[in-house]
Amino acid sequence: MAETEIRVDPFPAHDDLDRLWRGAWQQPGPRDPDAILSRSLVHLGAYDGENLVGFVNVAWDGGQHAFLLDPCVDPAHRRAGLGTLLVRRAAELAAERGAAWLHVDFEPHLAGFYRDCGFRPTEAGLMRLQPG
Repeated sequence: MAETEIRVDPFPAHDDLDRLWRGAWQQPGPRDPDAILSRSLVHLGAYDGENLVGFVNVAWDGGQHAFLLDPCVDPAHRRAGLGTLLVRRAAELAAERGAAWLHVDFEPHLAGFYRDCGFRPTEAGLMRLQPG
């Protein structure tokens, strides 16, 4: 992972982000990522040369609460610590930029990953607003 560069607040080309998203999530990426990222507290891109191989976004409420969204790593770059590095660096920058709390939602099989990143379990609620 020594050759991987972490860039703070990049605005990757839509096609690059979509390619990464499809590889990581098996679905298309956001339709307008610039609109989303322009409102972020921080977002990070991991680059192998000029290739986007990892990404994470931190949204926030404008106050103390920030929200880790959709960390993803290209399948060919997984299991080398890149996801953990992205999440931990995003948390550091969110704190530097004024957030006191970082929230994350995840599927049960990712509990170990998020625990290793420094998250702890907590009670939370969720309400579906759109049919799924």
